[in-house]
Amino acid sequence: MDSVLEVQRQTHEEIDRFERALYALLSRNQSAHQQRLQAEHRASQILDRIHTRAVELNNLYVDEDTRKQEVDSLSSSSDLDAFYQRLAKIQEHHAKYPDSVAGGFDIELAALLEEPNQDDNDEFEEEDPVSLLFSGEEAYGKYLDLYANHVAYTNLKNIGKRPGYLQYLDFLLNSQSGPLHGELSKEMRFTKDYETYIKNLHTYLLSFSKRTQPLVDIDTEQAEAQREFQKQWDAGELSDWEDDSAKNVTGVSANGSGIWCAACQKHYSKQTVYDAHLTSKKHIKAAAKQAEAGPSPNAPPPNPNGTNGIPQPEGSTSSKSKLQSRIYSSALYTHLSAALLKSLVPTLNETKSNVERRFSLTAREREQELLEQSRPQLPPSANGKKAGEGDGDGEGEEEEEEERIYNPLKLPLGWDGKPIPYWLYKLHGLGVEYRCEICSDHVYMGRKNFDRHFQESRHAFGMRALGLPNTKHFHEITKIDDALALAEKLKQEGRHEIFEQETMEELEDDEGNVYNRKTYEDLKKQGLI
Repeated sequence: MDSVLEVQRQTHEEIDRFERALYALLSRNQSAHQQRLQAEHRASQILDRIHTRAVELNNLYVDEDTRKQEVDSLSSSSDLDAFYQRLAKIQEHHAKYPDSVAGGFDIELAALLEEPNQDDNDEFEEEDPVSLLFSGEEAYGKYLDLYANHVAYTNLKNIGKRPGYLQYLDFLLNSQSGPLHGELSKEMRFTKDYETYIKNLHTYLLSFSKRTQPLVDIDTEQAEAQREFQKQWDAGELSDWEDDSAKNVTGVSANGSGIWCAACQKHYSKQTVYDAHLTSKKHIKAAAKQAEAGPSPNAPPPNPNGTNGIPQPEGSTSSKSKLQSRIYSSALYTHLSAALLKSLVPTLNETKSNVERRFSLTAREREQELLEQSRPQLPPSANGKKAGEGDGDGEGEEEEEEERIYNPLKLPLGWDGKPIPYWLYKLHGLGVEYRCEICSDHVYMGRKNFDRHFQESRHAFGMRALGLPNTKHFHEITKIDDALALAEKLKQEGRHEIFEQETMEELEDDEGNVYNRKTYEDLKKQGLI
């Protein structure tokens, strides 16, 4: 057994070295998101080790009897007997464990401060333990993966129109300006399905917060949020979670003024349904049995928030007490989830932007993006080393690869001979195809090119081949049948246009009299004008 004083000294030293290592780790400039998150997880591990050492050290100081006994034994001994006894124990330990490694603490500390190896020359690549904590959709903690929660939300009964994923993210963002899921009715939030959904949502948000914020004491924040909720619940300040049916609780009466039947121990949502069940055989038997047994002990409490703000246990036989317990649980987890969403608002906004961006991509572009993400990115030094170690042919191949234009999305080339930016490609709609049958089924990419081709020689030649004039009447017409039908319609309407011009056009004579064209020409022929 080691000396208590030596163990205390060694523990103090380890705590001090852990604190220096923590400072050295957090003082590094981590620009990339992955490196910063890895550093925070290692810092969290160091803090856990400091906490463990501090607890052990406190226990050693609390045990004053052992410490005092050792100090007395050292001060009373005048010779070296105690020294040789301890030396014998050390030699016995090393003889029993010859393979024990000295300096185990130094190895542990070096492993925590070691940067992840990015050298691709290694035969085996080290697996990043932090990356295993996140799914592919979360992208190393950059985005939230709420697809499963969105499906559970849309599966709630009587929700009406099923919201899309983006609209669901907006519902979560609206929790900063109002109650979480305030768009749902009270009846919906009091159901068992909603309780299950909000518990799963809270579990995921809590797990994601701990994985992306390892240095934040999430449990303490949640405990504080729970205490705040309990105060509001006991004071009856949560009006959104009051059970309106509890205010109208009555026994079985002739006029049926209540929606809770104490005899049947059942909750009715509508007054008409309650009135109809009064004449049923089941209710009559239950009422007679209740009259013989006296008042039911399972009658619901008049307090809408439960008995003294504390819900009945889940195992109770009363359905009303189960309802109150369910309301309390749903309200609690909704409040805790809203508290977690406050710290996740930036991540939620980034998730929404990423979803909107991915919705604008085609299936091929999404596949290309996944390939780009899975492709290893080599540091500049690694490329330089490979170029220096290779022969002359390798250098020539690298120069040829640099001269080649990397254009996997087949983007149009700009004035500099390079592919135009992808945002410009989407802005002009160059990925949309417009086919013109008059131009021999030629395909035009983009709306601008499509509008311009109606005045070009290809389209004009096609119109002349059909025997039609290339006028503005035929703009936007790309089908041959549509163009011929429009030409026939214009021929039929031509006579009406001539007649309207003769009758509607007005002319004035020398005396200032106004006539239409036909009347004016007739009077002029007769010599009256």
